[in-house]
Amino acid sequence: MPRAVYVLAIGIFAMVTSEFAVGGLMPEMAGGLGVTISQIGYLITAFAVAMSAGGPLMTIALMRIRPKPALMLLFAIFLVGNVLAAVAPSYSIMVVARVITGVASQAFFGVAISVAVQLSRPEIRGRALAVVLNGLMLGTLLGLPLSTLIGGQFGWRAAFWAVGALTVIAALATMAGVPRLGRADGGDDFRREMTVFRNGRLWLALLTSTLIIGATFAAFSYLSPILTRVTGFSSGAVPLLLVAYGAATVIGNHVVGRLADRHTIGVLLAGLILNTVFLAGFALFAHLGVPAVIAMLGVGLVGVTMNPAMAVRVQRAGNPGPLVNTVHASFITLGVIIGSSVGGLAIDAFGLRAPLWLGAGLAVLGVASLLPELSRTGREQSPTASPAEERVEATSTC
Repeated sequence: MPRAVYVLAIGIFAMVTSEFAVGGLMPEMAGGLGVTISQIGYLITAFAVAMSAGGPLMTIALMRIRPKPALMLLFAIFLVGNVLAAVAPSYSIMVVARVITGVASQAFFGVAISVAVQLSRPEIRGRALAVVLNGLMLGTLLGLPLSTLIGGQFGWRAAFWAVGALTVIAALATMAGVPRLGRADGGDDFRREMTVFRNGRLWLALLTSTLIIGATFAAFSYLSPILTRVTGFSSGAVPLLLVAYGAATVIGNHVVGRLADRHTIGVLLAGLILNTVFLAGFALFAHLGVPAVIAMLGVGLVGVTMNPAMAVRVQRAGNPGPLVNTVHASFITLGVIIGSSVGGLAIDAFGLRAPLWLGAGLAVLGVASLLPELSRTGREQSPTASPAEERVEATSTC
């Protein structure tokens, strides 16, 4: 595994830590900026919308720049956003800061994943993607509690200064550890890059990714109130349970990365079926401590950990260029928005178990979205198809 792949994970860790920081510092930020907690919650929405809509636009603007300089420029923009957040004198300035960091973060994901693919041999690309995406898992496991701890001890602004320092460290590591590369396949011409979006298989892959993440975040977004108000755990136990959930995502990400190249569709199918079972079981037995924890850890193992297999599938249907990867990240963010927002509406209508049922339903839809690919794979593996025909079919577009 190229060492540069591990360096890229540091950058993603910095991005994810900044993304999650607001969630752990809501009361402190509300008091410091003189607004309500719900208004601080809108900062999370602003970050997500900026990622989803602005990330691809930023990537298009960077298409004529080689990957390493593009990464350094994105680090600079991201650093500006975090410094602005740390010194923000008002809520409106904080919104601007979160939009800046959201756009840079999403574009960085796309470019970093593209670089990881370029650096890695074809047979280990899934593992390489898993290593890069460990930055995301570790951001969930360590970034959120660390930023919350720093903000609680030294003030919420200190958390953003800390993320800024981490960004500088990641940028220096990238400058030293990532080699200069040419543009990825499909990444040097805007028209050629856009052509792949005519492929129906690519849009189906993007839909599956949205459903996988939507199913997971319908539950993850509301773990704290479910575990305290339904299961009956104390508020002091919740951080430990969330750390256990984060550890499960790290383990699952490693396993999926090992299997993603050779068994892409099988991994996605198994993950969605298991996630359906875990989410439904969580909904049914949320009032019982041990079954609830087992189900929660199960969701951690087979939820966001599908990312390496999702990325491999999207790249095969499209290309490994940064725009395809950034658009994929935008669809993942769309899944986060759907899962969390619709889950909140479901709570208002049906109670705290409702997001878990919603997640199970989205996972079932995810299984359904894989059926055309499963049918196509079956046809390719039939004895009547020649290797030449299989290659033609694999590269055809709708």
